[in-house]
Amino acid sequence: MARASGPRTREGGAVAGGTEEQIRRAAVHLFATRGFHATGIRQLAEAVGINSSTLYHYMGTKEDLLFAITQDSFRRLIDAADRLSPDLNPQVRLCGLVYLHVWSHATHPEETAVVDNELRSLDGDRLAQAVELRDRYEGLWASVIADGCASGTFAVQDPRIARIALLQMCSGVAGWYSASGKTSLRDLTTTYAQMALSLLSCGRDYRTIERLLDDLDLQPVVAAAWPESAI
Repeated sequence: MARASGPRTREGGAVAGGTEEQIRRAAVHLFATRGFHATGIRQLAEAVGINSSTLYHYMGTKEDLLFAITQDSFRRLIDAADRLSPDLNPQVRLCGLVYLHVWSHATHPEETAVVDNELRSLDGDRLAQAVELRDRYEGLWASVIADGCASGTFAVQDPRIARIALLQMCSGVAGWYSASGKTSLRDLTTTYAQMALSLLSCGRDYRTIERLLDDLDLQPVVAAAWPESAI
């Protein structure tokens, strides 16, 4: 079997950091590209350049690693979303949630793909804990949509379907967005916020959404939840 290539940074260089961080990044890359079940311990060890027995010392089991990746990803999203003030009106809060979700999926496509696609690979208590975190995060979206509907700001027949549709739409950027493409991250997040409001029968023009996001100033929120990333 050919040697698996290790994960790369956006600049194309080798991954930096300690062994544990290198293992995590290698796991994210392999789980995203090969799938959790199709990734063997040997492939993971080879990607980091260590032997299998040493790998267990750092990561425990493969499921331990997937669980840690899943928990960390959801907690980052929850932490970022929790920083949006509950005093903001539903339109602004929804735009903030869309921005953070789209930003995280566009800048961390492999990690978010692993969480979105491999959650089912967890078993028992770990699956229950991961689902609890997912539900807590999605509950923040449900709350904003419910508040908007109650105030007459949003108009949707089924808020649950609207929430699912919005999350699926925003998560999809992980599969196609490229920083080297024609669309900037700023335009991406603004356009998705505009589309989200339109889906909830609360359309706003692009420039209004752009100013709204500028006023929110979400860079400190992103820096707190994803300190290793640059916005």
